[in-house]
Formats: sequence, structure tokens, C-alpha cells
Amino acid sequence: MSRMKDFVFGLRKNQLLGVAILSLWIKTVVVSLIGFNLQIESFLDLLLIVFNPVGSLMLLIGFSFYFFKRVKPFLLVLIMGIATGLLYGDLLYFRFYSDFVTVPILFQFKNVGGIGPSTFELMSPWDVLLLSDLILAGWILKIKRTGSDNLSRRWKLNYLGLSMSLLLITLIIGLLKSPYLFAESYDREQLVKSVGPFNYHLYDIGIAATNPLSHHLASKSDTEASIRYTKSSKKKPSDLFGVAEGKNLILVSMESTQNFVINQKVNGEEITPFLNSLIKDSLYFSNIYDQTAQGKTSDAEFMIDTGLYPLSSGSAFVRKPDNTYRSLPHILKEKEDYFAAVFHGNDRTFWNRESMYKALGYDRYFSKRDYNVTEENSVNYGIKDIPFFEQTTSLLEKIPKPFYTRLITLTNHFPFLLEEGDQFIDQADTKEDVVNRYVTTVRYEDEAIKALFENLKANGLYDDTVVVLYGDHYGISEKYEQGVFELLGQKDTPVNHAKLQQVPLIIHVPGKEGKTIETNGGEIDIRATVLHLLGIGSKDTLSFSHSLFTRDENHPVIFRDGDFITKEYIFQDNVCYSKKSEKSVSESRCEPFKELVRKELRMSDDILYGDLLRFLE
Repeated sequence: MSRMKDFVFGLRKNQLLGVAILSLWIKTVVVSLIGFNLQIESFLDLLLIVFNPVGSLMLLIGFSFYFFKRVKPFLLVLIMGIATGLLYGDLLYFRFYSDFVTVPILFQFKNVGGIGPSTFELMSPWDVLLLSDLILAGWILKIKRTGSDNLSRRWKLNYLGLSMSLLLITLIIGLLKSPYLFAESYDREQLVKSVGPFNYHLYDIGIAATNPLSHHLASKSDTEASIRYTKSSKKKPSDLFGVAEGKNLILVSMESTQNFVINQKVNGEEITPFLNSLIKDSLYFSNIYDQTAQGKTSDAEFMIDTGLYPLSSGSAFVRKPDNTYRSLPHILKEKEDYFAAVFHGNDRTFWNRESMYKALGYDRYFSKRDYNVTEENSVNYGIKDIPFFEQTTSLLEKIPKPFYTRLITLTNHFPFLLEEGDQFIDQADTKEDVVNRYVTTVRYEDEAIKALFENLKANGLYDDTVVVLYGDHYGISEKYEQGVFELLGQKDTPVNHAKLQQVPLIIHVPGKEGKTIETNGGEIDIRATVLHLLGIGSKDTLSFSHSLFTRDENHPVIFRDGDFITKEYIFQDNVCYSKKSEKSVSESRCEPFKELVRKELRMSDDILYGDLLRFLE
């Protein structure tokens, strides 16, 4: 008790120190509960959120006096500023991506938008309150010019011991609540909830530092379990096997396009009139989910080409360009000597594409320097989709046949900016301006795709080309979803939120009858589905992709954060929901799938971090 009194008395004598601990603690708890909207499922969750920042904040703030006789005011305020900046960076990132910043994403900052219109769109006037404690600290410094009193060695040891004890206690409670906390570290929301945002970042730094060891420690024997597992999931082919054999293949990556826009109207006008008509003569997969992580568009490309899950932290395009891959370009070259190319009106270095495309086996990358890009034909992130497709089709005529190509659109990108002259539909009228603008950029994208098909017909490529159109990831983040629910006339429920993660997948095979396929699947399944249509079986390629024509309905659609969707259930934010009742049910209903989810994500990570494909003959 005397030690505690001594500790409290020390804080009273050093007002600035007390203000720093209390203000940062309160600020962290408020941001966690309101900014991150961490789900509270029990009193234990609330207890963890309230108390888990204390130990780490005390340890951090202690660096202002550990090596000095008294508190160094300037150093203390600097630490407060760094902690506030880290917290605010997390908050801005979370507002759009519903995720937390990781070390790898910091090294690819330019790929997530940098500082620009996207960032300012996410800011709020209330954010200025995060600076209030820094202002208070400055005021205390001004009125107390003499500085703080000396701190005894005993007081410092008590402070350090209390800090470490609080840190250890919260860690133990977190593990008692979530035994798989660190085995499922890809579930960053659960990790932040259990150990706090600052401890999470410390853990993330440790993981980033040790991951490179996996490559050096890996051996050929590490691939055996993965080969056995992926082979066991292969199915007999359907009657559509080989219907597109030998044809050209064009994949159109539809930027930020979610499935709710299909067959949806605004003020009586269709948002996607061309796509709506196209699906009548195409294979339309209506229950495909966005499985991307922090790599977004590059993650979608990666899954489709490799059949592996994206990394939970950062992008494989940036982190693993030197790996060996068994990609779609490699397979198609072996089968029919396909020429593989990517067309994208952005810089070659964006998402490290120039290096990664070589590793994936592409013969040519047509980037911004291959297009006529002007101020007039560009908006937001680059060349508009209509001139992009116009210039791309002329390039397609010149490359060898058969070809496998990916065309990556740009216009429908957050914050969804578009000049009035390019708007083919009026903005929606919801309370969210982002959603209102999104309608216009999706409509523009639809018009551009219509022009692409017209150009393919005009240059004679249409009849011998399969076109696969897919939404690469969500466009409307959770922050703005209320506007979508208003547009659709739906309630904000966990089940409806899960449905918003669906992206369109349309495969147009000229001359083949259209059909809507309601099988649950994800972007990772596009690879096996395309190979199925081309008449190419998946062999020992260590792929987690399933053909959507034969996919087992009981196999879950797995998300990178450990959530999943099955035929009957949705596991989201560590809660199991029934699709039928749209209510939470006993976690035991989802329990049988959890080990499978952990297994697949772990195997995929092992393949990437250990570069296990280099051991395949």
C-alpha cells in the first residue's frame, strides 16, 4: 500500500506525467470503442478494451525519465505526439479499410493513396479533439517553467513493475478469452481488442522481423502436407469443361465494383444497364465474395493467378516478388503457348507490378507509358476507362494469339470523382455523398465496358475471346455503408453487411447460353473456374481454388481475417450468424469450420513465406 501511495504521490508532483498517462489512456479507449467500433460481446471484452492500453502506455511514457533524474518535458510531449499520431493513423486507415495498419503497409504507403483527396475525405472535424491533451501539456509546461521534481530510483522501479504487471495481466486475460489469439493473428480486430493498439503494433513489428526466417528454414518436405490437402479437394469436371478451349482470354478487373449495383436502379435508371444485359447471355455468379486483404486490387490479381490466399499483412506483390509461382500464365503457356499480358493505365511501379508480373510469367506489361495519357482524359488515379479501353483494343490486335490478358480499370476508385460531362446518370440521393458519387462512377465504368465489347466486335476478336469481368474488392467501406442500405432499402444487419462484400463475376463465352449460378465462392475460385472452361485440369499446383461449377457447398468461403461463410452460416467478428434467421446462434454451429479455416490460411502463408513452390518439380 505504501508503494502505491508513493507512486500516486509521484504522479501528483509531476503533473505533466499524470496528464500524459491519463489523457492517452482515455483517448485510446474512446478511439477503440467509437473510432474502431470494436465489438463488445461480453463484459470481459469491455474490461480488456478499457485496461489493455494502460501498461503499454506507461512503459512508453516512461522513456521520458528512465535514464534521467527527472521527467524530460520535451521528450514526454514528443512521446505523446508519436502515440497520438500512431493512433490517428490507425483511425484514418480503419475508416476506409476497416483494418489496422501493419509494418508492411507502411512500406507501400503510396499504394494505399498517400496524402490526397482520399485521405481528406476520411477526416472529421471531431478529430481535432485528439490534440486536446497535447494543448493541455503545452499549457502545463508554460505555467510550470521550473520543470518536474526529481524521481527516486525506488519510484522508477515501482512504476516499471506496475507497468509490466498490468501488461502481463491483460495479456493473460486476452489469451484466456481467445486461446488461438496469436495463431489467428490475421484477425487484427480481435488482436487489438485483446492486447490494445500499441501492443498490437509491437507484436506486428516482431512478426515482420521474423517472417524472413521462414524462407531459409523451409525444405521440400514442408510441401507434402499442402500437396495432399489440395489434391483431396479436386472434383470431377462438369459438362462445361473445355467449352472455351483454345480461345483468347480477357480478364477485366472492375475497380471497387460491388455486386449490389447489378440490376439496381436509381431514380428509375439502371446503374449498370450493359452488365445487366450481358449477364443474360453469360455465366453470372451471384454469390462471389471479396477476399482481398491489405493489397486490395493486387490481392485480387494474386488470388486469380496463383490460387493462394493473400498475405494478411501487406501485399504479396510488394513482399514476395522473388518467389517461385505456378501461375495462370505459366499453366496456359504449357498448354497452348498463350501470350500473357497486363494492361493498366497507371505507373509500372504501383503495387510493384513490374517486378511481380515477371515472377507470375507475364510476357508484357502495358502501363501508363504505353498509353496516351493527358489531363483531359484522366481523373483521380489516371486515365479514364473509356479511353483506356479504346487504346487497349488497338494494342490487343498486335499481340500474339491466343492470349491471356488482364485489363485493370481505374475510374471507379475512391473517392469516386468524375466530371459532369462523363456522368451518364444522376447522383443518388442518400445521406452519404461517397455513395451518391459511387453510382456515377460505376455507371461510367459500365459504359466503358460496353465500348470494350463494341471494339472487340469491330476488330474481329469477339467471337474467339472469353471475357471474364470481376469486381476486385469493395468500393464502399463500412464507414459509408449506411448510404448503401438507404439506397437498397435494407436494414443494417450483420447478414446484410456480409452480402455487401459480394462482387460481380460474369464470364461471357460467345455463343454459349447464359445462366445464373448461385454457388457460394470467392475471388480465389476464379482461377479454377477459368481453367475448367479452358479444359485444363488443376494438378499438383498447390492451389486453394475451387471450380465454381463443382464447388462443395459445405466448403467455407474463407476471408483473410479468419471470418468465413458457409451454406447456412456466416462467421463474422467472432460471432456465428444463421443466414436463414439472420440472428446470432451458438458458436458451436460454426466451430466445425474454424480448424479448416486456420489450416488453409496457415498452409497458404507457409507456401508464401517459405517459397515452397520452388521445391515442386
